[in-house]
Amino acid sequence: MDTQLPKEDAWNADELAEHLTDIAARLQRLRDEISKVIVGQADVIDGAMIGLLAGGHVLLEGVPGIGKTQLVRTLAQAVSLDFSRVQFTPDLMPSDIIGTNVLVDDPGGGRRFSFQKGPIFTHILLADEINRATPKTQSALLEAMQEQSVTVGRETRKLAPPFFVMATQNPLEMEGTYPLPEAQLDRFMFKLHVPFPSRDELHAIVERTIRVGEVDVVPVLSGEEILAIRRTALGCPVAHHVIDYAIRLVEGSHGRLEPARRYLRSGASPRAVQSLTLGVKLRALLEGRTNASIDDVRALAAPVMRHRILLNFDAEADGIPPDQVVAELIEHVDREVR
Repeated sequence: MDTQLPKEDAWNADELAEHLTDIAARLQRLRDEISKVIVGQADVIDGAMIGLLAGGHVLLEGVPGIGKTQLVRTLAQAVSLDFSRVQFTPDLMPSDIIGTNVLVDDPGGGRRFSFQKGPIFTHILLADEINRATPKTQSALLEAMQEQSVTVGRETRKLAPPFFVMATQNPLEMEGTYPLPEAQLDRFMFKLHVPFPSRDELHAIVERTIRVGEVDVVPVLSGEEILAIRRTALGCPVAHHVIDYAIRLVEGSHGRLEPARRYLRSGASPRAVQSLTLGVKLRALLEGRTNASIDDVRALAAPVMRHRILLNFDAEADGIPPDQVVAELIEHVDREVR
């Protein structure tokens, strides 16, 4: 599938509409395959898809047993990409993730060092319960998430695109967890909250799992198609007022707006604006649109910013969560742009 947009002087309205309809249909098939296994969680599924297509990374947070790991496994099954899973534990070492040089016997009778690749050399990496590992081990992912490469000793090895990290974590108040460093949190495009299922969803979960046989998930997208859709998204323009709205939100988190002055120690980084701008492009493509809107920015503001802002003591004492601060920032920006 060639999903690159034509050059601006070659655009044809009918061809472009057909092209976007085809992309939206393919992405809907991906949704449908994931939904064979995952009950509900539409926003979480869309967030994971946008992260994969954008080349960002996604952090899933929720209590144990609500399907975080299953979601990542199902997404990997629905695309034709290599998949690796690492169970993070307190005794996990960086070399267990990126690999290490080992001494091996040479056919000529001598010995030499040979690099044995770790599970990070894949397309989709599931970092399961990432906050159960120590900060030293968590930081082993930093270079890979930002540069798509791994350095061991003096040699740097590139990771094959697309490379996508989906990490799961339990709430920090649970025993045996370590907070992720701010530098690593900033490398996640989204932090998605996985809510507890409703009663109807629990009925559906039981019906799907307590039975003979397994659901057959069929791959519907290849790595080349994912990269082509990403190129299409990068080629889609975003109106100045939409980008300006995203910038006002992030700028407001640094004390320009009253909710930030009252509740935040630190605001979101410039990566938040980048994530919002690329995210709204892909959210529009999911619906067959080329034009992202301010509504798209509002929808993605919490997943993009909730892990990039630091609450102060007043917010924690008053029980104010990050999402409420983001919602108040949106209200203030809305009043500014009216």
